[in-house]
Amino acid sequence: MDHDDGRRRCTWVSADPLYVAYHDSEWGVPVHDERKLFEMLTLEGAQAGLSWITILKRREGYRKAFAEFAPEKVARFTPARIEKLLENPGIIRNRAKVESAVTNARAFLALQEMEGGADRFLWSFVGGRPKQNRWSSPADTQAETPESKAMSKELKRRGFSFVGPTVCYAFMQAVGMVNDHATYCFRYPELSR
Repeated sequence: MDHDDGRRRCTWVSADPLYVAYHDSEWGVPVHDERKLFEMLTLEGAQAGLSWITILKRREGYRKAFAEFAPEKVARFTPARIEKLLENPGIIRNRAKVESAVTNARAFLALQEMEGGADRFLWSFVGGRPKQNRWSSPADTQAETPESKAMSKELKRRGFSFVGPTVCYAFMQAVGMVNDHATYCFRYPELSR
């Protein structure tokens, strides 16, 4: 999509400034920060069945509600804290998704301990380097891949929830494990270097 600034972007990017900023500065940029990985895994799970802009508009609410995505803090959330979160209009008030964030924080901490870091483990599904796709049309893109299916299966085995293959693939796109910018998008060459 061409925007007022003359840059050509992926077709999924609306004119919403929040969406444009996310696309231009975050989506597809390799992330190795543990807290940021937990944040994106939580947000992608919250997004299941909803539009990404819905989550982006609540992102600050999520950061406040979920202790800036510090997994060691979220893992200690009590049932009473979860009940309070379910009254918070700044997040998606879906019990299963809120409880999943707490469960996933505990599983994330176990993953860090067992694997020497979640970063190394999660990136192992793409061999430690971003996979470079070459999509020229939205019809070429996929919702899941063998790598996202493998990640989903392993995360579920380790106690995570809301981590189906499609959620895992969206996570992989978001944190730069795959470069799924369209080849005509101005970000594609920047992220394929």
